[in-house]
Amino acid sequence: MSAIGALIGLALSIVLIIRKVSPVYSLILGAVVGGLAGGSGLVETVAMMIGGVQDIVPAIVRILAAGVLSGILVKTGAAASISYTIIDRLGARHVYLALGLATMLLTSIGVFIDVAVITVAPIALTIGGRLSIPRMKLLLVMIGGGKCGNIISPNPNTIVAAENFGAPLPSVMLAGVVPAIVGLALVVWVISRMVPSGGGRNAGGDEIPSRMESVDTSGLPSFWASIAAPVVTVLLLALRPVFGIVVDPLIALPAGGLAGIVATGQWRDLGPGMKYGLEKMSSVAILLVGTGTIAGIIKASTMKDAIIDGLARLNMGETLIAPIAGALMSAATASTTAGATIASSSFAETILAAGVSAVWGAAMINSGATVLDHLPHGSFFHATGGSVEMKMGERLRLIPYESLIGVVLAALTVVSYLLFN
Repeated sequence: MSAIGALIGLALSIVLIIRKVSPVYSLILGAVVGGLAGGSGLVETVAMMIGGVQDIVPAIVRILAAGVLSGILVKTGAAASISYTIIDRLGARHVYLALGLATMLLTSIGVFIDVAVITVAPIALTIGGRLSIPRMKLLLVMIGGGKCGNIISPNPNTIVAAENFGAPLPSVMLAGVVPAIVGLALVVWVISRMVPSGGGRNAGGDEIPSRMESVDTSGLPSFWASIAAPVVTVLLLALRPVFGIVVDPLIALPAGGLAGIVATGQWRDLGPGMKYGLEKMSSVAILLVGTGTIAGIIKASTMKDAIIDGLARLNMGETLIAPIAGALMSAATASTTAGATIASSSFAETILAAGVSAVWGAAMINSGATVLDHLPHGSFFHATGGSVEMKMGERLRLIPYESLIGVVLAALTVVSYLLFN
């Protein structure tokens, strides 16, 4: 099937999403139009769409299971306790590092990136108001930390990328650790400084408070109880690379969530946590059905060959197929998960054939999907802006800095591949 047809379908999906049509139906309609425009019959087009969805069904099942961990972290207050503890210990003198590290850690242990930002935002606004720090800087640091955590997390984007490449999830998470740590340092001490300040110091004087006394943490579980869930999850996933004992994420993620309930003693939150997690993951699972249909069309088209030819003419190695594919698809869908899904479903075979290992192929697509996942036609743009009550104009001005963070993470992952593969 011609690449032109797939591009037409993808472009139609983008236009419909921008015009606020349901992303799922936009992607399905785009897949139908793309298949027909590419020269396939209706029956063949539907078969390719269904094939694309079937390829990601195992990932969808694991993503639904991950809802137990994510929901319990949020509903028991463990996520808030972890973030408040980090910020309190680092203090306002290291406010950028504190906010970035808090959102990075929350995202890396399985909390959705937008939920992580929303969780940290109240304390960010508190300290920002006391120190006259512009909201643009506060939000950028939180988003940067979240993006760093997202490439090492058991979140849907990592799960689906690992699944489509047939790579172990813990290995894909581990491949992103160095880029995430270096990326956070660059976000905190370099990229955040690029944002115009537009404000003076705290009107109350020059003294910088060292602790967040104004934040009420009563009723939250202790820090050590809060980290039980992610610690158990990581230990279970680590059994495979360390001892060769395979504990599938389908088991490890819910087990970590239940361990969190036991550690915090918040048994009353078990039901609400599972319900909340299922609701969050269900919306992702439904979105993945739509992405699977368009991925099936792209996979059957010659788009992969066109991208490879373009890279060859630019004298760019085939290694860059993975991060570029992730970036392009994240731009099309304004979603890390959807971008990673379409890119990994469509390009996994090509990337593996180029000699890139499954682990690093999944890792580079995962980091590439952070480059443009924050565009205005996605929910992340609006959810994060609303968390700090930011006006549309200010939120739009953050896009270049967010994109730079994504480019840095993708570049660091490529460098890590070249060094450690």
